[in-house]
Amino acid sequence: MTTLSILDLVRVTEATDARGALDNARDVAVHAEAWGYRRIWVAEHHNMPGIASAATSVVIGHIAAGTKTIRVGAGGIMLPNHAPYVIAEQFGTLAQLFPGRIDLGLGRAPGTDQLTLRALRRTPEAAENFPQDVLEVQAFLAPAGPNQRIRAVPAAGTEVPLWILGSSNFGAMLAAELGLPYAFASHFAPELLIPALQIYRSRFKPSEQLDRPYAMVGVNIIAAASDDEARRLATTQQMSFTNIFRGARGLSQPPIDDIESYWSPAEKAQAMSMLARSIVGSPDTVRSGIEALIKETAADELMIVSDVYDHAARLRSFELIAGAANISG
Repeated sequence: MTTLSILDLVRVTEATDARGALDNARDVAVHAEAWGYRRIWVAEHHNMPGIASAATSVVIGHIAAGTKTIRVGAGGIMLPNHAPYVIAEQFGTLAQLFPGRIDLGLGRAPGTDQLTLRALRRTPEAAENFPQDVLEVQAFLAPAGPNQRIRAVPAAGTEVPLWILGSSNFGAMLAAELGLPYAFASHFAPELLIPALQIYRSRFKPSEQLDRPYAMVGVNIIAAASDDEARRLATTQQMSFTNIFRGARGLSQPPIDDIESYWSPAEKAQAMSMLARSIVGSPDTVRSGIEALIKETAADELMIVSDVYDHAARLRSFELIAGAANISG
């Protein structure tokens, strides 16, 4: 049995506004809980009309309030955008509201462009403090000392589990040094997956949170009744990646019959390079893909992105994935 979780992009589509996207994310979580998924995460993205999870901690509260047992968290909070103290307050509050169910994944990318970064009142150099900022968040979430003058209220003592997110070797080295679980973003940066996992496992130092390496692998999986249907559904994500290269980040678009008519050969090469580890197809195809990925990576958990335009079709994709991986009840 494979441990599966979900990264929900909280997509705003041409047919669904931001409120609809937020409610759809909550609905995915309700179903995922019943199907046996371990956790659902949302990510911090700014100034992207097609993604409604910029206020990440608020979105987590919305999803957690509609569920009972599934873990809900950030995949992730882009820590250079924030004061560590504020993040500790936010996630400590979530932990008080939903005990034992909150995860805090931390990344050092801005999650936006440089112009928006200035609107956030942060500088690109803030990323250089990421390792120290992680330790600061961790300290504020730990039990407060008797003479501690600055406490994160009501976060102190909640000990929300931290994760390090990464798409390069830097995150792998930091997660290993701090003894934290590591999530690699191979759903958009597949090239360094294997080297990063090797670095993480070989350099891992046990900590109070974790006594052995724990690696999560992000992967795009789209499942449907047939390979052809799944490939058609996958054109939504392929168009989204193409639009990123064009500098035209808009709303999620419905699938099309002929993706070759949408992108140029150069755009196709770029997009397919980033989507190289995607698993797209029928339940049998998905099962084989998952088995191969687990065999290659020895991943402890898969974090699945199923970027399907239609909400019902996306739910069906997650249901089929659960069945293929033998996690659903």
